[in-house]
Amino acid sequence: MRLVTYEIEHKKGLGVISRDGEWIYPLRSLDMDYKTMQELIEGISESEKRLLEYASGQDPYKVKGAVPMKEALLLAPIPHPIQDVICLGINYMAHAEESARYKKEAFGGERPFAVYFSKRVNRATGTGEEIPGHRDLVQDLDYEAELAVIIGKEAKNVPAAEVRNYIFGYTVINDVSARTLQTRHKQWYFGKSLDGFLPMGPCITTAEELPYPPRLSIQSRVNGQLRQDSNTECMIFDIDHIVSELSAGMTLKAGTIISTGTPAGVGMGFDPPRFLNPGDIVECSIEGIGTLVNRVSES
Repeated sequence: MRLVTYEIEHKKGLGVISRDGEWIYPLRSLDMDYKTMQELIEGISESEKRLLEYASGQDPYKVKGAVPMKEALLLAPIPHPIQDVICLGINYMAHAEESARYKKEAFGGERPFAVYFSKRVNRATGTGEEIPGHRDLVQDLDYEAELAVIIGKEAKNVPAAEVRNYIFGYTVINDVSARTLQTRHKQWYFGKSLDGFLPMGPCITTAEELPYPPRLSIQSRVNGQLRQDSNTECMIFDIDHIVSELSAGMTLKAGTIISTGTPAGVGMGFDPPRFLNPGDIVECSIEGIGTLVNRVSES
């Protein structure tokens, strides 16, 4: 099933998307009183999951308060993450190559260890919202389509073979990046954490909805032009490795978001680079989840 945080008539709520993708069924109409997606992730039971799955297949005219998808404003599924997002750098080999080329560094073709960093987010940006250009700070705004994993229960010392049991679901993230700031400060935190730099959505697809491990088409487009085109099976370090390794040294709380890296085709990978400009429309798509669409602000 696919879960959303949405707004209609200035009221926010949680919903499950109908199987045909045309309607949102409010959770409150199903006697689920979760106020936020974080609360739902922490508290939902298996019986409630089964109820939501059943409800998603019902006739919309039999569901109290059903909302046509086209009339709702989709917010980021988790508008206010409980912690910084954990991100992986250069987790697709072709992106590792283009990154080294951009920085004029030698690339030996080896990635023995995963590269982790965090991304500050005060409020995640929903599909349809603008990405602020921060033109006073940023000359080379870039996009990165990524599969994000959402942890469903506290994870500590999880063996790789058991990781799948700790995953609540998946969403799409655009890891918006300011390359100048990355280069200047010689680390990624500031250049990836400016306000508005975490578009997320359009929904969370729950783990049982997709095969495991997920082998999903991942793409990005800028103004309709295909830029990134790969598959999540091409990750260097897979989800089992990532969650097991991180949980060996830190406790991953329910609601933790892990963004698993981006494939080749980002702006800095072209010669000359193709960075984002005001007015550009960025679409990040992942099979089985949906498309996250954002326009770069003119200001």
